[in-house]
This record gives sequence, C-alpha cells and structure tokens, in this order.
Amino acid sequence: MAKKRVVKDYNALSEDIARLVKQKYPSGYSESLVTYSDKDGKKVSALPFETDDTYYLIRMTILEAKRIVKEDEDFDDEGHLKEEITDVEVEVDDEFDGLGEDDDDLDDGPTDEDDHIIVTRRNDEDANNIPDDSDY
Repeated sequence: MAKKRVVKDYNALSEDIARLVKQKYPSGYSESLVTYSDKDGKKVSALPFETDDTYYLIRMTILEAKRIVKEDEDFDDEGHLKEEITDVEVEVDDEFDGLGEDDDDLDDGPTDEDDHIIVTRRNDEDANNIPDDSDY
C-alpha cells in the first residue's frame, strides 16, 4: 500500500507530528526546504517529512521557516533543538481517522494528476528564486 501524501501548513500539524518534525530537523528547517510547482504552476517551498504511513510536504517559505524556529521555545538562540526535547519519545496515532481534520491531500481521487509533482532540493543559488512572502 502506498503512503498517503499530504500537503499541509506547519500550524495545521498535530502536536505529535510537529514534535517529530522538530526531532528530524534539530538544526532548523530553512536548509532542508524543497521547491515544487503546485497544480496551478506556482512555485512553492515546503519541508519534506515522512511517518510510517504518510509523506508530508509542510508548506513554508525560508522566512517562515526561520521565524518558526526563532519563536519556538523548544529551540535555543542559535536555532538548535534543545537537548531535553531531542530525547523525548513521541508515539503518533493515526491522525487521518476522518474526524474533522481538513487536510490538503494530494491523493484526491482516481486521477493521477497530482501524482506528478516534481520536488527538487533547494540549493543556495535557488534561495533568491523562492518567494519569501505569504502569497505562495
């Protein structure tokens, strides 16, 4: 069975998923962003994250990624995850039980139209090409 693929904003993640994302990216998010073109052809940046059953693209710009880390008390002043947070074990329940969660799901039906998103890693020369505002 293929993994469910979900595009979601960081602030819409469950607390457990957000903690797992922090643990996967203990040095912050901005260096790990990828870019892709959405179904309307707009260039979007996102943070990739995988659980056992779901592949996430967590939408955020470079500026948002830096702001999230700066404002999060789980990260220190240098933007690194605090040691006491790194050691916490998190057990994730299936958050896709169909009870009220409004996900921006890529797997939206029998067509494979959304299955052709091309994700590329952001490299330093692409940094200026990624929009740093909330319009995308």
